[in-house]
Amino acid sequence: MITINNLQKHFGQKQAVDIENYQINEGEMLGLVGNNGAGKTTLFRLMLDLLKADRGNVLINEIDVSQSEDWKNITGAFIDESFLIDYLTPEEFFYFTGKMYGMKKEEIDERLIIFERFMNDEVMGQKKFIRNFSAGNKQKIGIISAMLHKPRLLILDEPFNFLDPSSQSIIKQLLKRYNEETNATILISSHNLNHTVDVCPRIALLEYGTIIKDIINENNSAEAELEQYFNVE
Repeated sequence: MITINNLQKHFGQKQAVDIENYQINEGEMLGLVGNNGAGKTTLFRLMLDLLKADRGNVLINEIDVSQSEDWKNITGAFIDESFLIDYLTPEEFFYFTGKMYGMKKEEIDERLIIFERFMNDEVMGQKKFIRNFSAGNKQKIGIISAMLHKPRLLILDEPFNFLDPSSQSIIKQLLKRYNEETNATILISSHNLNHTVDVCPRIALLEYGTIIKDIINENNSAEAELEQYFNVE
């Protein structure tokens, strides 16, 4: 599904990403973990062609993301608030997003049903613009919009941020079920080791833009290894 080849990105003298070769297979749920500045968000932005690489490339389904836009039809992503249109209501934003993927209003309404528990009666029907919502509800709107068209590749940067514990639990369940039912490839970055270990059978540990460990996580087996690395007491 995703192939990274000799990928490098620098900001001035700082190395943000340096990955020689890395493969993410179709249907995998991969968690990216690392300290602040490890390169998680930069790597996602390179994958989504939001940044120009200094060297190398990223292929999605053998398509170089910097050379074609065909991969966008099968990809959903939410990185931060810049992905939202904050002068729309959530309903308007969902219909706009769905329409971009050729979805009809009835189809969008049907797909929104599975997110009702996640929205917790705090998103739809509020009669206010996205910019006036809390950070947690903006996060929910972004995640839902990324999943709305049932992408084969889903990329979420820090999806647990700003969410209350109940919402964190619900989105973990939704992501697992979505992966099981569709065999979609899901990439998640998170500072929260527990959430990442709970959700992802494979975990990539980044340090200074380089993947220093590629961990198979069976029955939360990666938790001890990651806690040791981060020296969590």
